[in-house]
Amino acid sequence: MRRSMFVLPSSITMASVFCGFSSVVMSINAAGATPERYFLWAAGLLVLAGVFDGLDGRVARATNTATEFGVQLDSLADVVSFGMAPAILAYRYAFFQLGIHDSNVRAAGWAACFVFTACGALRLARFNVQVGAVDSRYFVGLPIPAGAACVASVIIWHPTPPDTAALAYSFAAGLFLVGLLMVSTLRFSSFKKRTTSPRTAMITNLSIVLLLALSILLRQRFFICFFAAYITLMLLMNLAWKAGWRGIEPPHDGVCDPETVH
Repeated sequence: MRRSMFVLPSSITMASVFCGFSSVVMSINAAGATPERYFLWAAGLLVLAGVFDGLDGRVARATNTATEFGVQLDSLADVVSFGMAPAILAYRYAFFQLGIHDSNVRAAGWAACFVFTACGALRLARFNVQVGAVDSRYFVGLPIPAGAACVASVIIWHPTPPDTAALAYSFAAGLFLVGLLMVSTLRFSSFKKRTTSPRTAMITNLSIVLLLALSILLRQRFFICFFAAYITLMLLMNLAWKAGWRGIEPPHDGVCDPETVH
């Protein structure tokens, strides 16, 4: 039984890979009169892959089955599910059809999707070498699952592909921006730390209830609103730290935290 528990976190990681691979298949199948249905499936599978990605590390820590093999498998899985899969979805969604008649759109989409994938891979490599060297309360750069979720949130909000070159170029600019945020040194809250303060725990629970209520109210707009708000707040927090604000404690690098390892 004990040995079999070591398989559980890796199985959850492989479920994330399956969702990423299935998202690619749905992106490829998005043809004919109703591509929106396939794009929605592809975007939804990316969100589900993010759920599994968040679970594998927690399960490994809860069952005390964290291994170096699991860490490496998780990184490889993230490249597939949150690097390659959203890039293929983005290209198929925004650039493929328009690119048939406009080579400039096709080239811009190709470049933007490659930059997104490359920045995601670089961000994962940096994360692996910084484990234990940076404050675990914050990610250095936008996490790659959040970057993939940004792509998915746009498609969930508006599954109909862009019909003008201007919209396609705007989408390409968004991919470049997300890629740059992933390789930036800006800090993004990780929400990994467990809180022991009753007041903080109450605020956390209220926030979860509020998010659930907003998801019901906003429906397809929820994800794009959530990630737009998250990125905006994190950018403002970094600017406030630069200006000397200490309302939220800034990161203290060089402190090792075993919870960062999964």
